[in-house]
Amino acid sequence: MENSKRLSELVDSIERFIDAIGKAGRYSDNSIQAFHQDLMILERFLGERESAAVWEEVNDSMARAFPARLFQRGHSPRSIGRMLSSCRKFFDYLINENVVKSNPFVGISAPKAAQKLPNTLSVDDLSTLLDENIDADTAVNIVRDRAIIELFYSSGLRLSELASLDIDTIDFAESQIRVTGKGNKERIVPVGTMARTAVKDWLERRSEYANQDERALFVNFRGVRLSVRGIQTRLAEWAKRKGFTQHLHPHALRHSFASHLLESSGDLRAVQEMLGHSDISTTQIYTHLDFQHLAKVFDGAHPRAKKGVADSE
Repeated sequence: MENSKRLSELVDSIERFIDAIGKAGRYSDNSIQAFHQDLMILERFLGERESAAVWEEVNDSMARAFPARLFQRGHSPRSIGRMLSSCRKFFDYLINENVVKSNPFVGISAPKAAQKLPNTLSVDDLSTLLDENIDADTAVNIVRDRAIIELFYSSGLRLSELASLDIDTIDFAESQIRVTGKGNKERIVPVGTMARTAVKDWLERRSEYANQDERALFVNFRGVRLSVRGIQTRLAEWAKRKGFTQHLHPHALRHSFASHLLESSGDLRAVQEMLGHSDISTTQIYTHLDFQHLAKVFDGAHPRAKKGVADSE
């Protein structure tokens, strides 16, 4: 009986709001009908949770849970956005009526539409891809390409970021690399043991390719910086040589880095920082900390960053 009375009071407030905006004449009949439908969905959501006896008990946590539940039930991001707009307008009305003191739906946004991502390589696939014995007789292009792939996966770099690296951007003593990302923003990211070893192997042979005054970390057989297109071609050739049937795109390595690290650590903020995403919602499609924390997360979680694994230092 008490629950029925509570629901009746909530509905009565919605009906008064609908009546008020109808009399104001600022909205079409279709818009008013949409407001009513959206707010009745909110009322049913609260009724299922038995979480609010009156509107003033609707808090920020409930407001955040509402779009999440709608998304679980198959509502599109667009329709959820419209419902949240209705909720904000309704609570603004309640504030004007002195029913509530604040609007819990301010700042609550709808989930973004799903984005298609490259396939993630498994840890076993990456081990197969990177399994290469390097010695003095190994061709220099093999040494270079292995270093490129290890660095892609170790540090989650974008293709353009890796192509722009210079020989002085990697700090072996601190196990980190300085990267220039989108908008010329610099960030420091960790470099794992396997990648450090691979890059050192390449630097020992780099002079066989590089022109004397060339500062690029990775160069082609003409001695100049290896281009974005050149890196893509080298990755495709490497995957083919390793028996992979699917095309190996550099972003698949970045995506694998993000997915594996997020699965292991659960630290979304750290992954965001290492990927260089300005908005964490971009990182969330893979499912401001100081560098020491980033390094700790990286060393403890990344499959090829574990200490003692083929570390030649």
